[in-house]
Amino acid sequence: MENVDVLTARHLPRLLGIVLLDWAALGATVWLVPGISADSGWTVLVLAAVLGALAAVLRPALVRLLTRVGWAGVGLGWLLSQALFVYVALSVTPGVRVDDFWSAFWASWLYGALVSLVLWFVTAGDLSVMARHLTRVNRRYRRAAPATTVPGVLLIQVDGLSAPLAEWAVRCGNLPTLGRWLRSGSHVLTEWHAELPATTPASQAGLLHGTSDQIPAFRWYEKDAGRLVVTNRPADSAMVEARMSTGRGLLADGGVSVSNVFSGDAPTSLLTMSSAGRRGGPGRPARYLTTFLLDPFGLTHALVLTAGEMVKELHQARRQRVRNVEPRTPRPAAYVVLRGVTNVLMRHINLSIIAEHLMRGAPAVYCDFVDYDEIAHHAGPARPESLAALEGLDGVLATLELVADAAPRPYRIVVLSDHGQSQGATFLQRYGVGLDGLVRTFTPEPTVVVASGNLGMVYLIDRPGRLTMEDLDEAHPRLLPGLTGHPGIGWVMVRTRARGPVVLGPSGRHFLATGLVEGVDPLGPFGPRAADDVRRHDSLPHVGDVVVNSALDPATDEVYAFEELIGSHGGLGGWQNRPFLVRPAGWPVEGDLVGADAVHRQLLVWMGRRTPAPATTPTGPVPVPVPVPGPGPGPVPVPDPDPDPGPRHRPAAEPQ
Repeated sequence: MENVDVLTARHLPRLLGIVLLDWAALGATVWLVPGISADSGWTVLVLAAVLGALAAVLRPALVRLLTRVGWAGVGLGWLLSQALFVYVALSVTPGVRVDDFWSAFWASWLYGALVSLVLWFVTAGDLSVMARHLTRVNRRYRRAAPATTVPGVLLIQVDGLSAPLAEWAVRCGNLPTLGRWLRSGSHVLTEWHAELPATTPASQAGLLHGTSDQIPAFRWYEKDAGRLVVTNRPADSAMVEARMSTGRGLLADGGVSVSNVFSGDAPTSLLTMSSAGRRGGPGRPARYLTTFLLDPFGLTHALVLTAGEMVKELHQARRQRVRNVEPRTPRPAAYVVLRGVTNVLMRHINLSIIAEHLMRGAPAVYCDFVDYDEIAHHAGPARPESLAALEGLDGVLATLELVADAAPRPYRIVVLSDHGQSQGATFLQRYGVGLDGLVRTFTPEPTVVVASGNLGMVYLIDRPGRLTMEDLDEAHPRLLPGLTGHPGIGWVMVRTRARGPVVLGPSGRHFLATGLVEGVDPLGPFGPRAADDVRRHDSLPHVGDVVVNSALDPATDEVYAFEELIGSHGGLGGWQNRPFLVRPAGWPVEGDLVGADAVHRQLLVWMGRRTPAPATTPTGPVPVPVPVPGPGPGPVPVPDPDPDPGPRHRPAAEPQ
């Protein structure tokens, strides 16, 4: 009780300020919107109280009603609910007059925008405000959930962030929450190796299901079915998950999947691509989205901050053009909208969903935040706007840390990425022709050329099965020499009839079955794991007749994406194969984490789903905390007496 009083007293001035500014926003709305008037400022204060009371009483019932309607109800609630509250409040408050509903409709939008700006001004930088809001709106779930001392696990994926850049951002103070955990010794950062292809679907297949061997790229062609598979399409991701799922994925025992490509066999799967096509059941996110949009905190952030993010993107894109920053790529209108959605709307929706399930006491929650990855694709992995997105995601970690402290069970927080990104001008920018155009210059036969970053695959669609090098040389003698002789191509992989897969380069070849190298090894510039990665990739189903990887600039570590992306991933070269894993320091790593499947097996051990390997098993080097000089930016954490350490560094959030 003493803690509650202290927190209340400390936040009283801020809460009073919010009330006063909210009063001012409503007064400005009444003054600016035609068809609405009030007798005095005190009348406006009464109006504010009535509006707040109506929303508090009616919003839960409205959420339940609109959710039953489905997505039509979500849209209707988003457009009209706040206007309905405003209209009723204007109609019943003495001394206030409103001409018609449409006056109230426009007043509700103006009022929402003004309140959002007020909240942004008053609460900017105070992450505890969002945490207290999330714990308050979910307190009914916390009261209903049985308390337990058995720890749960919260896994947050920062999509596309490489280990070297994460370490650099921590050292520079750009990630204060993550830095505080590492400096305190409560957590340890470990780099792991993302095998070919370094894409989100392949890595999540391994991380969540332990089976990444069904995915040769982000998109691929299946000759037997005559179809192109693209893993960010719900039908395709559901098909791929059905091929690899055993029903015992990472989240099978009561876990929750949020905003992922695959579900990890979670019984509750929300905004997850593979379950998006399901009707009804726990995969249906309409109620969560409705609750979020009808929440004033969520609605105002969704409306105003999303628009603000889009304006910021227009400014930053123009700044790149004015300064002639290279490499760069056009940032079209579709991306401007996408950035606003991923960096604000989806981030807040994800936070709302995660908070609810933490307060319900879910044993495991896994959520993918794509904010950084989307911006880095178009701006570059280390550009200011990309780093700003990382700072926002670090704020997400701080908010979830506070929410987890108020949950009915202790939570251990794991932060990881699925791959990194490598920078460079696109292949088309650098050489004036795309990979598809280059292939067409060497063969008139119908092809399918698909790209995943700087990894490309070529399929001769009229010929069944996977063609060999001898088949290709006989039918199209210019194709392989033309590709390997191009300065933008680093290596080309095909199969031979007698000697298995071979990697071809401009001055040599590498036979993967035997390890024999003739001439200059084309895989030499791509690191010591390149041969193993390409050998494994050759064994995957539906690999192209020809696999192509761009060249790697030895001076800058830049690659040349076959898509129009400045930051890319999917192939080999640069930091794209170097993701990271931040886990509680008391969780030992059994061996080298090579591939997402290995990380999955390690996570199962930490979550108590599998017995650790015997002590005699050879282990890799013991990872150590990132050596960050100087004191941490936050308070010194109190050691957790629980022998199973986790993120509970702070006093519990304000009880609700």
